[in-house]
Amino acid sequence: MWTSLEDNAIINASSTIKGSSTWARWEDKVFEEALVMFPEELCDRWVRIASRLPGKSPEEVKAHYDDLVRDVYLIESGRIASPNYCSHEDNPITRPSNILKNSKAKRGTPWTEEEHRLFLVGLERYGKGDWRSISRHVVVTKSATQVASHAQKYFLRQSSRQKSRKKRSSIHDIKLLPPPPPPLPAQCNASRNYPHDH
Repeated sequence: MWTSLEDNAIINASSTIKGSSTWARWEDKVFEEALVMFPEELCDRWVRIASRLPGKSPEEVKAHYDDLVRDVYLIESGRIASPNYCSHEDNPITRPSNILKNSKAKRGTPWTEEEHRLFLVGLERYGKGDWRSISRHVVVTKSATQVASHAQKYFLRQSSRQKSRKKRSSIHDIKLLPPPPPPLPAQCNASRNYPHDH
């Protein structure tokens, strides 16, 4: 594949930064969820995301984000091949047919409160019925089918809750809190000099 000097510089910069900090898969998941929770407009976005990742500084978090953006750009522009992840079908240990043979009953993983809150954010952002977008962009730990199933249970719970108040509490009772007021400009840039009235 042909690459320009500019492409080589981008690729080399990306690999240099990647080598400086290793990220576990769970850290990537937390990072992806935090990107959704803390939008670009926040002046302290990287500090907030880093606070959810023990041992990671805001600078490392920002560098990781820059790597992600750079990688997506290079893949989408066709300058590098997209990663070839090993599928479950290729691995005899994790092949779905063998997993089912080794377990007594296949049960889903329960949704966490955090995943449910992300579901509500996605529902607000993409609307009812766009389960694929919610799965891809917000609740990245669940498939579109799992999001649709969760939504069905959530809406059933909401309609039955209005009819009867005697049901036991459920994860489906959790609501989104109203967003906090935006930070004052002085909080974002404390070093700004304001003229004093004399």
